[in-house]
Amino acid sequence: MQGVATVFIANIYGVDLGTSGYLTVILMAVLASIGTAGVPGVGLIMLSMVFAQVGLPMEGIGLILGVDRLLDMVRTAVNVSGDAVVSTVVAKSEGKLDLAVFNDPDAGIFDPHKEVHIDPAARDELAGAVHSTHDRL
Repeated sequence: MQGVATVFIANIYGVDLGTSGYLTVILMAVLASIGTAGVPGVGLIMLSMVFAQVGLPMEGIGLILGVDRLLDMVRTAVNVSGDAVVSTVVAKSEGKLDLAVFNDPDAGIFDPHKEVHIDPAARDELAGAVHSTHDRL
């Protein structure tokens, strides 16, 4: 997205990026994608950094602003889906995937009339973590 948007705005404003500009865009986009994949809406902020590096006017972001929210939702959905698939594949390869739960169509459905079982050891560990956090404040 960063690269396509930068080339689009450069063409709109008649700015020739040149080889070094394209390499800068590629490097900035790769570095930005590493740290911001899970943060919705941060694409425009990273795009402003790319624009600053290649000398494009920040006003160009206004041209992308209208469609960025929709594209951001699609990018986030693809990112989350990919993370879920990879996590499932790794869990299966490590023997940690419970196929009975995985194939259960009712898994994850909350029934307020059904009693919820919480492992006492997990409950105590969580309560200890909450208390220790509050004690520090």
